[in-house]
Amino acid sequence: MAAFAGIRTYRCPAAINYFLAQFEAPLPCSPVCNAQCLGCISLQPSGCCPSTQERITFVPTPKEIAEIATPHLKVVKRGVASFGQGCEGEPLLQDETIEKAIRLIRKETALGTINLNSNAGLPEAVARLAHAGLDSLRVSMNRAQNLYHQRYYRPKGFDFASVKESIKAMKQRNRFVSLNYFILPGFTDDPGEFAALCAMIEECRPDFIQLRNLNMDPDWYFTALDFAESGRPIGIRAWLKELKQRFPRLRFGYFNPPLR
Repeated sequence: MAAFAGIRTYRCPAAINYFLAQFEAPLPCSPVCNAQCLGCISLQPSGCCPSTQERITFVPTPKEIAEIATPHLKVVKRGVASFGQGCEGEPLLQDETIEKAIRLIRKETALGTINLNSNAGLPEAVARLAHAGLDSLRVSMNRAQNLYHQRYYRPKGFDFASVKESIKAMKQRNRFVSLNYFILPGFTDDPGEFAALCAMIEECRPDFIQLRNLNMDPDWYFTALDFAESGRPIGIRAWLKELKQRFPRLRFGYFNPPLR
């Protein structure tokens, strides 16, 4: 618990939920990442815009993580505890620690939802965590096309095919999957992107789409990704309406939903 006291000073906006015993508690655990996202909020190169959050610099032990998560899930009605926060890198790089922590938590309580926010680039690690008791996975996704996925995330050792395999690994174990899908008019509702998203939903069957505003300069984003439109944008309202018609079981929202 002492080492995890650092959560008080890492400026994690989600930490307030833990201290107020409400909603979703953060479980940051990874000081490293396997991507170099253009819009990373915890690490930016020197001379660029400052990152909005300070990245954690240590890896807590499974016991320390369980000491934070277990009371929260026991006390908070339909509570959520999540790995993968804005104040860290990629949690899947600490999959062994997370796996042990999940098992410790579930030895103490079956209540609440254990969630992982991730770039989902390591499907084998996702499969192990699902087997250990991970309830839900929120997949960070700026686009459903590999070209633009690569240009935004600048991943090290994975691509969009890896992301889809991670989703399938969760669904094979009847786990819950959300897409943390960045919304930007003119790109999200581009006909080519919409077709790619629909194909991905049909193939992978996620349960939920979190409609996240892409909080970046749109001109810079379009330039950095070298975006080439495929046709006239269909409009965000039409985009949402069509998705609901094509995939009636798909849910939409903004936060990680509690599952129990």
